[in-house]
Amino acid sequence: MDPKNWIDITTENFQYRLDHFVIPDHYEDSLESVLIPHGVIMDRVEKLAKLIVQEASGPLVVCCVLKGGHQFFADLVNYIKKQVTHEGKSVPLSLEFIKVKSYSNETSGDVKLSLTDEECREFSGKNILIVEDIIDTGKTMVQLLAKLKNYNPKTTKVASLLIKKTPHSNGYTPDYVGFAIPDAFVVGYALDYNEYFRDLDHICVINNHGKQKYAIKD
Repeated sequence: MDPKNWIDITTENFQYRLDHFVIPDHYEDSLESVLIPHGVIMDRVEKLAKLIVQEASGPLVVCCVLKGGHQFFADLVNYIKKQVTHEGKSVPLSLEFIKVKSYSNETSGDVKLSLTDEECREFSGKNILIVEDIIDTGKTMVQLLAKLKNYNPKTTKVASLLIKKTPHSNGYTPDYVGFAIPDAFVVGYALDYNEYFRDLDHICVINNHGKQKYAIKD
């Protein structure tokens, strides 16, 4: 996706005070600000669904990258089901799930994929849509796409809710992007910090206290 077609989030223009929104009590002391309110997220997800359906060349296998992508995946699929192509037809969908482990605290570590050969063989000749929560360095997605290419899908596209503006990026850009965000650690809308904050509706910036409070203990 051309960068001009996604929403560029900056800390100068898009940081909202926590007391302007409903935040779970147990997280109030662990967040710096609200970066993207839930309502804005939902409007953008609906727009991405419309773009995906308009460009679809046939049935889609929508593949969720767990765990962080599950909320974006669920909302995106619901919106895709309500959209129609330029010819007025709906797009048939089937669903698949992949678990990827790439984070421990704030450092991106070794990537481990749960895909089996049997699962990958099912992608042959099909239109695959990978749904991811966030593209950080791009390393995880590049490795996943390289693996899937070996199984000869007809097409493979990626929809990511977020892409991080980080100097560590390998330059990979998804086909569909919701928001470009600053190089900060964000949580909420199913994005986690060591499995916490998945129950937060808004996308927020975690503060230093939150990082210490929810850090993995040795």
